[in-house]
Amino acid sequence: MNRSLVWCHFVVGFVTCILILGFTSCSRQKEAKVQMKRDHIIIDTLDRAEDYYDMHPAFEKAFAFLRQNSLNELPTVRHEIDGDRLFCMISKGPGRSRAEAKLEAHRKYVDIQYVIAGTDEMGFKPTADCRLPDTDYDAEKDIGFFKDEPESWTKVPAGSFVIFFPQDAHAPLVSSGEIHKVVLKIAAE
Repeated sequence: MNRSLVWCHFVVGFVTCILILGFTSCSRQKEAKVQMKRDHIIIDTLDRAEDYYDMHPAFEKAFAFLRQNSLNELPTVRHEIDGDRLFCMISKGPGRSRAEAKLEAHRKYVDIQYVIAGTDEMGFKPTADCRLPDTDYDAEKDIGFFKDEPESWTKVPAGSFVIFFPQDAHAPLVSSGEIHKVVLKIAAE
């Protein structure tokens, strides 16, 4: 074999190796996004929703639901989108004080909470750091409450969403006014 051909095989093999390693690394980084422990909530607006599609396979469908024109006209009940894998609940009512809000966490579902009207100030603390259970975890309702205080509070204005994974304990519905919002429930598996 001549040297040019050997060199060509070496370069092609090397580049292929780099591409495979790079792809594997990128895939692991995407998987790690969902699993990593955060010290803050994910908050953004719908015009940037595409930035979060790679965090869960159902996020594209979930955000498409939030973009519908008649969202603010939907009744305050559960709405099926994809059976128990993706559904939402619409709520509208007065907010509560920080003292009344308890941290909650879920095991089976990821929440995307979208504020239609009002401002929802939400407390946050990593679930792994919660040490004071207030109730036993209710598997049927997929919720457990904690007496711990949130580590941070974030005001979520109308037109914004937050994403809470099972590792994110959160205290929603804090406001001095009325809050109209959508809570999308996406199966975590």
